[in-house]
Amino acid sequence: MEQSNQSTPARFILLGLSNVPPLQFICFFVFFLIYTITVLGNILLITVVTMTPSLHTPMYFFLSNLSVIDITFSCTIVPKILVNTLSTDKSISFVECAIQMYIHLVLGATESILLAAMAYDRFVAICRPLHYKAIMNYRFCACLVAISWGVGFMNSLILVLPTLKLPFCRSNHINHFFCEIPPLLQIACMDIRLNEALLYISAGIIAMCSFLLILISYIHIISTILKITSSQGRQKSFSTCTSHLIVVTLFFGTIMFTYLHPQKYTNLYKIVPILYTTVTPMLNPFIYSIRNKDVKNTLFNQLNRKQR
Repeated sequence: MEQSNQSTPARFILLGLSNVPPLQFICFFVFFLIYTITVLGNILLITVVTMTPSLHTPMYFFLSNLSVIDITFSCTIVPKILVNTLSTDKSISFVECAIQMYIHLVLGATESILLAAMAYDRFVAICRPLHYKAIMNYRFCACLVAISWGVGFMNSLILVLPTLKLPFCRSNHINHFFCEIPPLLQIACMDIRLNEALLYISAGIIAMCSFLLILISYIHIISTILKITSSQGRQKSFSTCTSHLIVVTLFFGTIMFTYLHPQKYTNLYKIVPILYTTVTPMLNPFIYSIRNKDVKNTLFNQLNRKQR
């Protein structure tokens, strides 16, 4: 019983990003601002899409699901960061840690596949416009979303359960701002090669394959855009594609950087997850939709109606 208590702490201590008071206040302000923008931006997008029949299309169906993921992603991680940043008690229970780890892995894998589905949707819309409605019908879109969530839940189970079975007897201090597998593996006092192999397989199959599918879709999209005779049309399309690819690269690049090198976990690896856990959920609604002409027109029309 004593060994069990030592190997499975009742609570972990999250060391956070900094223990310097001025930096803690800066971190609190920055994360609070990002959290507010993320939640409000994504709620605004979901509201606009729900209230506007003309936006009930496959693209906005995927974007609404992406917004749900981003809100949940942010709410799973950022509130705990805000509390721990200014609190003297930076502990998190074993159960809370497990739940946080499971949910954020579900959302990460689901978003990866959903981004690939969104890229395919754009490929069909731009490269196969005459067949768009037949290919991207409601049943097919619903299946893509269901597969995304299903793979997310299964992937998280496969990764989290073996991690929770590890004995954590080196320390109960997690060198991170939330519960994530790589820093937990650092305090395990058991052979972690199986856990590392599962991370490699997961990142390789889900993250890298999704990213490659997105790149292939955008290569076809860009080749089609090059055939547009209007230079203004080409410039606008390239601007949209570039912004999409920057956010996608930021998301997948930081995930693969973290999960493909779990044994080399350092303070740098503690900073990198900020990009895919807080920054990309904030950018997604602006990059994918609020810059879109249809969404902007809908927002302006709603504001004009209220003013009248």
